[in-house]
Amino acid sequence: MATNDDHLPRAPHAIEDFVRAYSESGKLRGFRCPHCGLVTATWGLACARCGHIGLEETELAPRGKVSAFTILHVPGDEFLNEAPYAYVVVELDGGGRITGWMSGVRDPSELKIGDRVRFEPSYKPGVQFVRDAEPPASA
Repeated sequence: MATNDDHLPRAPHAIEDFVRAYSESGKLRGFRCPHCGLVTATWGLACARCGHIGLEETELAPRGKVSAFTILHVPGDEFLNEAPYAYVVVELDGGGRITGWMSGVRDPSELKIGDRVRFEPSYKPGVQFVRDAEPPASA
């Protein structure tokens, strides 16, 4: 007898495995939709734009620009020695947005929307970004 579960997409790995690979491989991973071309850093089973099932894993660009941020003064346990620090949303070169953190940013005046950043693998959880002086690649 068939159940509704028979028609659900299956993930090739758990979310934890996907995120843990950032520090283990030193690369940002995401997904690309083969149907509409959407690139996303968000783990998922179907495309957020067109609903296509069957996203392909892809390596994401390690560089991008800050599109939003806030300064965290009361962090989780893993980040007690980093506070205050910036929690950032980064628009990656080549597509996709990802959230992460930046150590050493203690005041909103120290970071601007549009600042260039790059992924820096860390022993701490999450995605760490640092300032990037390198200009974006030509399109």
